Amino acid sequence: MSAARSISADVFHSRGLSVEILTPLIEGEVPPHRVIDGGWELDSGGKVLIDAQPGRYTVRVEGADRPLDSIGLRLSYSGARFYLRNGYHSWDGSFFVAPSTPTGDGPPGKAPTLGFAMTALLPETDEGALVLGFERHDRFQTRFRYADGIIDVETLLDRTGATEGETLLMFDGDELEPVLRRWSEAVAAASPILPRVPDKRITGWCSWYNLYSAIDEAAIKDHLAAARDFRDAYDVPLDVFLIDDGFTTEMGDWLDVKPQFPDGMKPLLADITTAGFRPGLWIAPFMVGNRSKLAQAHPDWLVKDKVTGDPLVQMRFYGEFRWHKRSEEYHILDITHPEAEAYIRSVFRTWAHDWGTRYFKTDFMLFGSEHGPDTARWHTSGLSRIAIWRRMAALIREEIGDECLWLGCGCPLWASIGYVDAMRVGRDIGVSWNGEYSAESLIRDQLTRNHAANILWQADPDCILLRDRYHDLTDEQVRSLAQFAANAGGVLMTSDHLGQLSEGRVQLFAQMLRDDVTGCVYPHLGNGASLIEQRVRHADGRIEYFVFNPTGEAGTLPPYAYRPA
Repeated sequence: MSAARSISADVFHSRGLSVEILTPLIEGEVPPHRVIDGGWELDSGGKVLIDAQPGRYTVRVEGADRPLDSIGLRLSYSGARFYLRNGYHSWDGSFFVAPSTPTGDGPPGKAPTLGFAMTALLPETDEGALVLGFERHDRFQTRFRYADGIIDVETLLDRTGATEGETLLMFDGDELEPVLRRWSEAVAAASPILPRVPDKRITGWCSWYNLYSAIDEAAIKDHLAAARDFRDAYDVPLDVFLIDDGFTTEMGDWLDVKPQFPDGMKPLLADITTAGFRPGLWIAPFMVGNRSKLAQAHPDWLVKDKVTGDPLVQMRFYGEFRWHKRSEEYHILDITHPEAEAYIRSVFRTWAHDWGTRYFKTDFMLFGSEHGPDTARWHTSGLSRIAIWRRMAALIREEIGDECLWLGCGCPLWASIGYVDAMRVGRDIGVSWNGEYSAESLIRDQLTRNHAANILWQADPDCILLRDRYHDLTDEQVRSLAQFAANAGGVLMTSDHLGQLSEGRVQLFAQMLRDDVTGCVYPHLGNGASLIEQRVRHADGRIEYFVFNPTGEAGTLPPYAYRPA
């Protein structure tokens, strides 16, 4: 790092926005200090120094008396109409928040006052946006904590002994999505592993949203035949046939198969290959149920609770509802334990090279990235939560090889760069227009995470619903959601039985599969418009415009809505 220079408190002043550096942060708090040239001297001893280059800010500590949990800066800001609260993984959402919005009573990971990786400030009185975002995401988790006129930007060092935070980038632009895309491009350029972006959209069929966990060999073969007949009759590119959750006995026992699959998975995956599809399977590699054989035989393979010393409990199902397994608790596989690592390696090796899996959907990947040394004890100490997570990611890619496609779900969005081919960008789609599992997440998170699509990974908006029953959506809503997801140019899948759909829905899906969409932009992102314009790009250079009304009430777009792309 170059020598620290004198601090310029006013680091941004334009578009009616002002951002200033106030103080250093150690362990999330402002330590007693005094300002010195290039940083701050701490009353407790040591210094926090800042390398302040134009648009780049890096802090480091000298003379710390212990390994630190975190280091950062407290910034003040003014003139913002909204800030973008950016979630960390597939399911925790990214959305616009008005300053001074209270924390709320939901889970901390979804709080409007806690964000990760980056943010954007939208000015009250001018166009454009200011983006503040960390450059690298392969070493540490980075977060943003918001209060009235205050943003704390922090790198979680996780007591690794590291003394330098990740570099914070800051730049502005005339429109929000292009400046967000600039941040994604900077992240891609800084990544030590190049992003994997498939050269064509991933398409296919997935068992979950029609069959859920109630799957057996006969049902899978029935849907396989229907998918094959549909693909051949309509001559469409339908590539993946994914068997989702429901075929294993317990989370963690990944080589055991339920009796509903008497011949095991290898012959069934061979049938899928013979039918001309890429065979896929679902797995949650960090997840271990308390009733699994793995948990019973190898409790030492599980991450421990720092306080109790017992296996740390990530999820609980103590009451009447127990998902579709017998386990009441779900623990975390300790990937830093050599025997646990060897086991999960053998699982992916078996699935890829013996069973013939060519598409992997890894779920609940957040399990491996949420806990630091304050709450969890891993077999190998001294690693950051991101270094631990990327151990799992690296071994998965090593074992499945470069030819297999990998979709991350419930997955860290930014730590995954270079490993996954596609990323779920929102919650499960659900069967209603509003609510926790609904269209709301697709409409919201597809917009606010679109800037990373086809730069850091291919975006997965989740399966589209095509069936005429067993959901609470109107015909217009079904068609609109399907079109909205297809226009994004990322993963395009359905779960419905392709031999039981109405002719109109079959034609709709076939047309979407034939289309040559390569991506889209949202030119009015963040400007408060009640309608959503999707500007869709095609491989031949054509631009199409779609306008969606998510509320059903009268809405407007600004007068420049249809200017040339």
